[in-house]
Amino acid sequence: MSELRHRNTPLPNMFKFSANLSTLFQDRPLADRIAAARTAGFSAVEMWFPYNVPPAQLRDTLREHGVPMIGINTEAGNVNAGDWGLAADPGRRGAFIESLHEAFEYAQVIGCPNVHVMAGMIDASASHAVAWDTYQANIDEACRIAAQYALTVMIEPLNAVDRPAYLLTRQQQAIALIDTLKRPNLKIMLDLFHVQRGEGNLIERMLTSLPYAAHVQIADVPGRHEPGTGEINFAKVFEALQKAGWTGWIGAEYFPAGATEAGLGWMKSEDE
Repeated sequence: MSELRHRNTPLPNMFKFSANLSTLFQDRPLADRIAAARTAGFSAVEMWFPYNVPPAQLRDTLREHGVPMIGINTEAGNVNAGDWGLAADPGRRGAFIESLHEAFEYAQVIGCPNVHVMAGMIDASASHAVAWDTYQANIDEACRIAAQYALTVMIEPLNAVDRPAYLLTRQQQAIALIDTLKRPNLKIMLDLFHVQRGEGNLIERMLTSLPYAAHVQIADVPGRHEPGTGEINFAKVFEALQKAGWTGWIGAEYFPAGATEAGLGWMKSEDE
């Protein structure tokens, strides 16, 4: 029995779990990952960058296996050059707008309701204030365009331990942006790994952000492996989510410590 099961985890059938196909089932092609996620008991899938697969092809594969894709990211830019999103770069407005249209059109074809618009790094030639002003204007524009597609824009703070140059690193930054822009289709992608690793006080911060959230993601700390492998007490986390009335998706966005299927015990209810 795993550590998580010892903690009397609430029955997971009260939650909806999504498999992140960019981190799980990495030993097989994308179509086989979708099938494996369905077989493993996930009710939906999500991924970072699906763009090397034609959207109609991915749509048909999702339909074949009866699982929706509930979230994708905008393109990261030139990852080899250090990019991880374009929204904060004042010199790349054109590329950013192109990435929005690409992501929104792709999401529309595959029936995906949410797009994570990645903030990106603070350029060495720009101040934090300039980067933030650029980001705020770009997210406002992203929400305006996304509304034409009936899509939700998600923003996700990433922890400053792993990504110290990333612009958006704290939950309160994301909440302040949402309160400032007042766009009804702007929400937080609430990644509990990043909250714990970057800020701590996990459950309190989670509950503060939850009313602003479109999606929750989980991974343990340290290592970013499956629940039960690190310091996070997921029994308490799930209990808090239940008490808060969370009915949205919970995305498994972790890197398995071994084979994906071998680490799925955290999803099983006590009577399984």
